[in-house]
Amino acid sequence: MTRRRWIAEHWDEATATIVGAQAEHLARVLRAQPGMEADVVAGGHVFHSHVAAVNLAGAQSEVRFNLTAEIQADPALPVTLVLAIYKFDHMEWAIEKATELGVAAVAPVIARRTEKHLAQAAEKRAPRWRRIAHEAAQQARRSDIPIISDPVPLPQRVKAASAGARIVLAEQERTTTLRHALDEAIASAGDEMPRLEIAIGPEGGWAPAEEALFDACGWRAASLGPRIVRAETAAIAALAVIASGLE
Repeated sequence: MTRRRWIAEHWDEATATIVGAQAEHLARVLRAQPGMEADVVAGGHVFHSHVAAVNLAGAQSEVRFNLTAEIQADPALPVTLVLAIYKFDHMEWAIEKATELGVAAVAPVIARRTEKHLAQAAEKRAPRWRRIAHEAAQQARRSDIPIISDPVPLPQRVKAASAGARIVLAEQERTTTLRHALDEAIASAGDEMPRLEIAIGPEGGWAPAEEALFDACGWRAASLGPRIVRAETAAIAALAVIASGLE
């Protein structure tokens, strides 16, 4: 039987602790008792563990584990998704599924065509996006949680220095596919695993000035194919293409 996996908030060399809603769910719903086995993620490593103590106290609830043996875990895909902010329910779905597929980080950006009320509310939404990523990482039995950055204006992210290959998905691109751009990045990286940033636009696509900015800053334009897809579909399709090339 597959053991449940929990992501600890606190840990040292021998123990790890989950707190709050996670701990309360484990104690009340799953009836955790000392001695119960579980896999626990602590500091990016996965450990076979046993429950050592349970303390039910509402928001201050804690479950402490004794860490017994480290387990080999698969690394995240070396991919940062630069997501132009769009409808929050669709974006939350994309973050959840991208986490399940192994994305390393998500960088939300405010684009020219991001709706004004979404742009204004984005900063307050970031903690919810991080909770969604945390829960999805746990469900997918990941050994880490993707980094969800605070939202910033698109030019700030596009102009930022990067050691990875930077690719922007663009509807008007007709000659370079994402797979072709990925193959180029793999060849340039030699014996190392390439690091990638993939930018995905909002509803309505990138504005012409944004396309020019990507080009001026050295981003490689690429296409997922001839069909126009939703932003959340593009995020998942892009990760599937990358995973097939790297894993």
